Amino acid sequence: MRRYDNAFECYEDYKTLLERLGFEVGEYKKINCGLQFEIRLEQKKGIIRIYEGKKGINIDLSQIRDAKILHNIHKDLNVKCIQCGENIINDDPNDIIGTDESGKGDYFGPLVIAGVYINGDIGPKLKSIGVDDSKKLSAKQIETLSAKIKKMCKYSVVTIGNERYNELYQKLGNLNRMLAWGHARAIENLLNIVDCKNALSDKFGDSSLIENALMEKGKNINLMQRPRAEDNAAVAAASILARNEFVVRMDALSAKYEIKFPKGASSGIIEAAREFTAKYGMDELKHVAKLHFKTTGSI
Repeated sequence: MRRYDNAFECYEDYKTLLERLGFEVGEYKKINCGLQFEIRLEQKKGIIRIYEGKKGINIDLSQIRDAKILHNIHKDLNVKCIQCGENIINDDPNDIIGTDESGKGDYFGPLVIAGVYINGDIGPKLKSIGVDDSKKLSAKQIETLSAKIKKMCKYSVVTIGNERYNELYQKLGNLNRMLAWGHARAIENLLNIVDCKNALSDKFGDSSLIENALMEKGKNINLMQRPRAEDNAAVAAASILARNEFVVRMDALSAKYEIKFPKGASSGIIEAAREFTAKYGMDELKHVAKLHFKTTGSI
């Protein structure tokens, strides 16, 4: 997709693309900092707004309420911001498994990988209830959305507890290989209950890592990986399920050992680890922490 100097160039390009896809496109009207225009598909309509800002052209689809129109736009158009080149609208398949993980940067707690399957109009419906990259959401939002996602979608959550994590790391010697193993397991678990040809994950290493970890059912799947894949509803939903499960497991560890385990890998982590080892000993640390982190050497 070309880079646009202004909203009017963008409109002309979109008008051509949308008409090729069967949309009726109205003439634009000027608005503050940009323009807007109406689109129609099979008697249903919506409004697209194009804004000019300091960071380039911004596309606003918030005035499109119809799921079918949104689906067709998300499926068939690939729009890029003129400044950063990031996808605003992607052309991912409608029928897809999205995977994401939580806990890989946290010293305490497990590694959790989740997979979510969407098809039909589920993607726009997930977006309409607030599903987004979990890093943009509060803990309460994640908890609430997690429950809703589980009711709306087929899903799989793979949790690698700390003792198993440490065993696997010693065996594999590489975090990306472990991540690939977890993503592959989530995909395989879903393929046992759904018929799907496409999967998408965030880019964390060579694409062959997940491909090589997939078993019989996953060998023929169209596996895609890209940075910031959470713009896809399935991956965003997976990120929420993974984060929620990670938080639940962390709370359980804190309750079991009567120690508040901080998240992340900050200086407060060392203090908590020293408190834990003073109370339970170094041998027990493998049950709550990822031992290959440099933090272990500072305890």
